[in-house]
Amino acid sequence: MAELFAWTDGACSGNPGPGGWGVLLRAMDGDKIVKERELQGGEAATTNNRMELMAAISALETLSRASKIVITTDSAYVKNGVTQWIHGWKRNGWRTASKKPVKNVELWQRLDEVQRIHDVEWRWIKGHAGHVENERADELARAGMAPFK
Repeated sequence: MAELFAWTDGACSGNPGPGGWGVLLRAMDGDKIVKERELQGGEAATTNNRMELMAAISALETLSRASKIVITTDSAYVKNGVTQWIHGWKRNGWRTASKKPVKNVELWQRLDEVQRIHDVEWRWIKGHAGHVENERADELARAGMAPFK
């Protein structure tokens, strides 16, 4: 049985400004790539954090059935948000510990909803550090941004 992996990244030219997101999806059988798919998209006026979230959301929304997947992101915002902060936000009615509304709440809610369908393991890696798959996700994010620049 193949294992699923996704590497996600977001990019923005200016913050806010035109932005893009990219995903490298892979089904692996041991060390062998069974299937690979690349996704990208963008928006004319957005932020880097929104694009990081859209990459993760898109990776999960593209799966046609409930799956076990490892998602690797270079965004501590996404990784910490989805594995730690989101629990308190939900308890507090989507407010932060300081009672302020959660930024990008509609994307966090969308990510929360779609990840419930899947068995997701979240991993963080340092961005722009030579990780081949993360670098590819970054290239896809920049390509997703290109039509909006």
